[in-house]
Amino acid sequence: MERLYRRRVPVTAVISAELARSCTELAHEMHREIGLLINRRGAVEYVCVAEGRDLSLPDLSRFRSGPRSLRGLRLVRTYLQNEPLTKQDLTTLALLRLDLVAAIGVGPTGLPAQMSVAHIAPPNPRNELYTILSTKPFHAWDTDCLDLIESIENELAKAGAGREVSHASDAAILISASQASRIVQEDRMEELVDLARSDDLVVLDTVIQRCQAINPKYLMGSGKLKDVIMTALHKGANLLVFDQDLSPAQARAITDVTDMKVIDRTQLILDIFARRAHSREGKIQVELAQLRYLLPRLSGSTGTSLSRLGGGIGGRGPGETKLETDRRRVRDRIARLEQELQAFARHRDQRRARRFRHKIPTISIVGYTNAGKSTLLNALTGSRVSAEDRPFETLDTSSRRLRFPHDRDVIVTDTVGFIRDLPKALVGAFMATLEELRDADLLLHLIDASSPRIDAQIDAVEKILGELGLAHFPRVRALNKCDRLAPAEITGLCRRYGAIAISALSPATLNPLVETLSNALDEQTRLPDESAVAVPGF
Repeated sequence: MERLYRRRVPVTAVISAELARSCTELAHEMHREIGLLINRRGAVEYVCVAEGRDLSLPDLSRFRSGPRSLRGLRLVRTYLQNEPLTKQDLTTLALLRLDLVAAIGVGPTGLPAQMSVAHIAPPNPRNELYTILSTKPFHAWDTDCLDLIESIENELAKAGAGREVSHASDAAILISASQASRIVQEDRMEELVDLARSDDLVVLDTVIQRCQAINPKYLMGSGKLKDVIMTALHKGANLLVFDQDLSPAQARAITDVTDMKVIDRTQLILDIFARRAHSREGKIQVELAQLRYLLPRLSGSTGTSLSRLGGGIGGRGPGETKLETDRRRVRDRIARLEQELQAFARHRDQRRARRFRHKIPTISIVGYTNAGKSTLLNALTGSRVSAEDRPFETLDTSSRRLRFPHDRDVIVTDTVGFIRDLPKALVGAFMATLEELRDADLLLHLIDASSPRIDAQIDAVEKILGELGLAHFPRVRALNKCDRLAPAEITGLCRRYGAIAISALSPATLNPLVETLSNALDEQTRLPDESAVAVPGF
């Protein structure tokens, strides 16, 4: 086996005749199939011996491939029955982004017989993922291997050149793989596209797979993952975004086979939050959420090779591993951030106490992200809170004073938007902020009437309010963005959801809302008095 490593292959050949003969003779003698991984300089990097028919390849992570380039390795393997390339060979070609894969048949006397070759196909009208060259006798092959590989990479680079994005942006393929219905997946994919664009990602393609069973290693099927890799090669993507949360093992496995950055929906939302947080409290909350998400995903060597050796008697031997040190540092950082948040919570308690002493009622605006909460706050109070048409524009709570009829002041608070399947790391980090909702006298649930996902968004908000213990809290519903709908449709929605129709961009539509809020607050202040009168002896 050692003699195979010492051989070199002419850079223009798939494999030299001498090396091919050595492989087939050895395979014939051992009755086992052999595979060689050869770099572009013609040196043999690895020799693999099959167990049965399966050729187990080593970890190739040190041979990195780019979003529009191949790995720089070719796989040449033998087949004892003089067979052509199999489906498994083609899958390996795609998953590992090899330069090419070749199968050499072993003749009856152990000499090379037929050889078949395949390579990744550049973008083409038929959307073929790979090209299989004609099978012919080994000695009839005269293809310039290096020239073929260079032409493939040039075609891949040209395909991506028209889709270049700025260095500040990533080009992404969005993926959904679940057992949910196609309609549900398409609905969630639309929302994932909005989130990706809100995070300044360039969305090149979307992939949806309805799985009969979830693949524990790759989440999606290996065949579909192969298609994703080919699409990434053709379109120049460098990031995969999964709608489903990935386990640490799944994220690592997909990264290993794709050589691309891989994130899930939670990481995408965390990144959006990190971009939008401006106040010190908001930044602490986002960092806390990121660390809580990261902690169970820390991985590394847990053996003694990375251990710190303590000095002195009784201090020698394996100490704390690097992984344990990293985890301890993360836990320490989490503890410090939690202490800082507690200080902010005390300041909020003081502000709430002052409001209570002055008997100023509070209305908190809640709703799905991008429902228009900040725009409504600006319209009601004449403030200038940042308001953009994108998810999670507001992370920092804003409170403004509003003058109601009869010279009564109220405090209107804008809160962070909700989203379905809100990551638990975010709920925990923003719990101190969300608990402010419990001190509100009234909740104003703002709904995007123009959203095609209106029912799912309402259900998501109600679910989160229930988790916060606010399911039976008094609230008023308002349908925003009604200027985008026909009057008959608005009337039906108002009746269906028991809501008031408004447009935060049209001040004339806000008077009925202010009157409704004022009446609702009056009702809330009357209830305690009436209950007090009903108790005998008081």
